[in-house]
Amino acid sequence: QVQLVESGGGLVQAGGSLRLSCAASGRTFSSYAMGWFRQALGKEREFVARINYTGARTYYADSVKGRFTISRDNAKNTVYLQMNSLTPEDTAVYYCAASRSYSFSPGEIATWGQGTQVTVSS
Repeated sequence: QVQLVESGGGLVQAGGSLRLSCAASGRTFSSYAMGWFRQALGKEREFVARINYTGARTYYADSVKGRFTISRDNAKNTVYLQMNSLTPEDTAVYYCAASRSYSFSPGEIATWGQGTQVTVSS
C-alpha cells in the first residue's frame, strides 16, 4: 500500500502563493487517483481537489477553483497543489490522499498523509 508524506506548508501573507507536495512510496502510485483535502480548526475535513491516474482529469472545490492547481508527476511519485491568491480562509491542515477510484468515495480512499499546516495571515 502506498504511503504519503506532505511537505511545503508554512506561513504566507494574504495574496501569496505556496506549493504543496505529496511524495508517495511504493511502485503503485500511478494506479491511484490522488486528492487534496483540508481541515481548518474546529471544522470538518473538506475536499479541495482531485486528479486521475494519468493527470488528464482534475476537479476542484468551488472555493479554490481558479486559484489552486493540482498536478502529478508519476515518474517522481509526487502530487502537487499549487495555491495562488491565498486568503486567511485557506488556513488549514492540508492532507493528500490516495484513492482507488477517481470519485474518492469514502470507501475507496486507500491512505492519507499526515498533513501539513498552511497559515495565511491578513
